[in-house]
Amino acid sequence: MMKNWLTNTYGFSKREYNGLLFLSLLVFLATVAPYGYTYYINRVPPVVNETEKLALQKLELADRYERKKYTDARDEIERSATKAPAHYQVFDPNLITEKEWQQFGLSYKQAMSIVNYVKKGGKFYKPEDLKKMYTISLEKYEALLPYVNIPQHNQFEKKPTFTYTKKEPVIIDINTADTLELDKIKGVGSAFARRIVKYRERLGGFFEKEQLFEVFGVDTPKFNEIRDQIKIDAAAVQKIDINTVEFEGLKRHPYLKFKEMNAIIQYRKQHGSYKSIADLNKILILKPETIQRIAPYLDFK
Repeated sequence: MMKNWLTNTYGFSKREYNGLLFLSLLVFLATVAPYGYTYYINRVPPVVNETEKLALQKLELADRYERKKYTDARDEIERSATKAPAHYQVFDPNLITEKEWQQFGLSYKQAMSIVNYVKKGGKFYKPEDLKKMYTISLEKYEALLPYVNIPQHNQFEKKPTFTYTKKEPVIIDINTADTLELDKIKGVGSAFARRIVKYRERLGGFFEKEQLFEVFGVDTPKFNEIRDQIKIDAAAVQKIDINTVEFEGLKRHPYLKFKEMNAIIQYRKQHGSYKSIADLNKILILKPETIQRIAPYLDFK
């Protein structure tokens, strides 16, 4: 009937009619296929290889083991409450033994857990601290609470006391003193004394107290603390013969840079010996402040 209608209305041939049926079938299949695929996927169990299957089994076993540990611990606490009747008396939880804990109705494992906590440095400062012990159930804690007596002197840690040796007032020459003598200065320890000596050796000695600011760790408060305890012997400053010194003799000095040292030596080779500090002003790369700083360390023989 459909065939006759299409043939009479649209003039379809038999071949065109069959093609239309085939196209309609394709459209129908394309429409219902996604629903069929989803249904199939949900019905068919996922394929798991042996490695994944073994891993899933291990995870399941580990989960069972953890649940069993929790259950066993809970049962242990519950069983301990049903053992022999507890005998309560006033006690200090910082001092009693595992046997005394057992007299309160705790199992051996529970008692040892608390005793080991104390042996490792744990302290009970107030009765309520018993709550932090997971081996003591809430019911047991409430039963023990009226009997807990922690003496006042145990409630606070005694802080260690240190005895400091008072340093007597001294006046130390920082150009000649060794580290033991420098350590006598109030505010100067052994480490600081070593830093002073190490810098003094590089410098050639101090010609004024303010140079201590160049030592690592010296700030204004530290300088003000030690300035009246030190003196300086200017004669002890090691001089550098500017007309004979080579690069090796200059390189240790903290006030000069590599180019400045090299310029001093090269100028001397080209123009002859230096007569005075004024001759250094002829070296262009030497700044006036640098010349002023190194002047006390130069000898113009």
